[in-house]
Amino acid sequence: MGFRQRIEWVGRMALLVFFLGSIAFLSALMTMRFAIQGREVTTPNLAGLSVAQAGKQVASRGLHLRIEDRIYSSLPKDAVVRQSPPGGSQLKSNEWIHVVVSLGVQKASIPQLDDRSLRAAQIELLSEGLQAGEISSVHLAAFPADIVLEQDPAAGSTNATSPHVDMLVSAGAAEAAYVMPALEGLPEAEAEQRVSAAGLKVDKITPLPLTGKPAGVVTSQLPQRGARVQPGAAVELQVAQ
Repeated sequence: MGFRQRIEWVGRMALLVFFLGSIAFLSALMTMRFAIQGREVTTPNLAGLSVAQAGKQVASRGLHLRIEDRIYSSLPKDAVVRQSPPGGSQLKSNEWIHVVVSLGVQKASIPQLDDRSLRAAQIELLSEGLQAGEISSVHLAAFPADIVLEQDPAAGSTNATSPHVDMLVSAGAAEAAYVMPALEGLPEAEAEQRVSAAGLKVDKITPLPLTGKPAGVVTSQLPQRGARVQPGAAVELQVAQ
C-alpha cells in the first residue's frame, strides 16, 4: 500500500469513527430525554374528592399529597377545595401536590374576643372548634398588656371562610426611652451630671494617658451620642489623664 493510499485509508477510518461517535452521542441524548420525560406525570384534578381518594390518585402517579390549610366551604368535610399545581400540570415523580381541604359549612359563629386576655381568647376559640390566627401587638398606654383590642372576623360572623381568627393585642404602654447625650469634650464632672439628668448612670470610667487632650476631659463614650437608650442604662466613659 502506497503512502497516498495509506493517507486515504486513515482519512476514511477517521470519518467512520466520527460518524459512529455522532450516532452514539445522539442516541445517548435521545435516551436521556426519554428517560427524563418518562419521569414526568400529569397532575390529577383533585377538586371535590375526599382526602382519602385524592391521596390514592396522587400515590398511583408517584406523587405526594400535603394538606396546607382547612377552610369552611359548601363542599363536604374533608373534600379537596383547591390544589396547587392545578390538574393537568406536569410534575416529576416524588413531587408534592398541595391542597386546601373543606371543613364543611361553618356551624359556630365567631365569639366575642375583645377585652379578653389573649389566653382567655385562645381557650374560647378552641372550645368553639376555632383557632387563633395571626396575632399582632401594639403599644397603647390606655389598655393593659395582653388584652385583645380587635379581631377578624368580627364577633357573630357566620360567613367566615377560615377557622382562624386574627387578633390585635395590646402590649401596654411603651417603655420610656432617651437619646444618649453628647459627652465627648466635656469635663468628667459635667459629663456625669448630664448622664444623671438623662436618667442614666455612669457604670465605668477608664483613664487614658497620652491622648493629647486636657486631663479630666471625656475623650469617648459608650453608648455613642444619639443612640436610643432605656432608663437606667449604664454608660462608659474614657477620660484623658
